[in-house]
Amino acid sequence: MQDGLWVFGYGSLLWKPGFEVAERRLARLEGWHRSFCMRSIHHRGSEAEPGLVLALDAAPGASCQGVALRAAPGTEAETLAALRERELISAAYFEVELDLVPAGGGTIRAVCYVIDPDHVQYCGGLPLEEQAQIIARAQGGMGPNDEYLFNTVAHLAELGLSDPDLDWLADRVRALKSD
Repeated sequence: MQDGLWVFGYGSLLWKPGFEVAERRLARLEGWHRSFCMRSIHHRGSEAEPGLVLALDAAPGASCQGVALRAAPGTEAETLAALRERELISAAYFEVELDLVPAGGGTIRAVCYVIDPDHVQYCGGLPLEEQAQIIARAQGGMGPNDEYLFNTVAHLAELGLSDPDLDWLADRVRALKSD
């Protein structure tokens, strides 16, 4: 990989990369969108009551704003091992290398975790209201599902990035939790 190991953060990697980051750059991934399209049976839900986590879902004409994260030099192998343990826990993601477009132009080749649309945990196309209902009640080994949503929305806002669906979900889940 040019210039070391780069990883694309679009969800929890934004606020909990789990590895030493040497550099962060705003970047866009073309042909994919951020979506609550993966049922979480480990981290943010259970087999009995799955939650939802974000994944990159392929879609013609779509794009996803996030952050290119460069692992600290000399930590590439351990970073990949840690990411694989975390992200590939149920084989619902594929690990692929894709080109990102960083702010300012050019390209960065980065490791990306994308959803396998044929995997049993894939649930693309759920209506936002159904997503909100699931996220409001699910809990997993890494905590409540709503915490995952709220952290992602907060970190996107800190970066000056907008995701209208996630913003709507955060507002709706807060309303559901206050009832």
